[in-house]
Amino acid sequence: MPDTSFAPRVLALVGMPGSGKSLCAQHLETRGFFQFRFGSIVTNEVQRRGLALTPQHEQEVREAFRAQDGMAAIALRALPILRAELERRRSIAIDGLYSFTEYELLQAEFRSTMVVVAVVADRALRYQRLTGREERPLTPEEALARDFAEIKNLEKGGPIAIADYTLLNNAAPGALLANLDALIESLGLKP
Repeated sequence: MPDTSFAPRVLALVGMPGSGKSLCAQHLETRGFFQFRFGSIVTNEVQRRGLALTPQHEQEVREAFRAQDGMAAIALRALPILRAELERRRSIAIDGLYSFTEYELLQAEFRSTMVVVAVVADRALRYQRLTGREERPLTPEEALARDFAEIKNLEKGGPIAIADYTLLNNAAPGALLANLDALIESLGLKP
């Protein structure tokens, strides 16, 4: 559990693809929070290399970053942006903290001012959402392959398992966002 003697300033959203992390992050942005999607580091690099934005190219870039800089590679690239925003804002949201090594790096950086929120949903429902999404849709087979790659290659399970709070997202989006708002209020997080 986070140390409640300090007001949290960093909210890190974790979860498997299709769980609702980005929905939560976008909602926080509409409430005035700065939100940074860790995946944007990967997608920006895919585009910089002139490659099509596909799950395969994203995986290749993610794994290349980690082969070069270790499992904290994405967080290392994000830290300057996060630090700068914390100079300007009371609180920020991170969409998509992936590896346990990234979690450890961010915990060392932000200490007790970071809370981790796992957004979870039934696997069949996540795959249904991934198939139907407009941006970067995945077939159920691609979603399963991505799950396995993220669990095996990216240490993704650790941050989900160690999360300070868990939000279940098996109902309508409004229910998830209402629970997120209630959590934000209880934590005293302000943009």
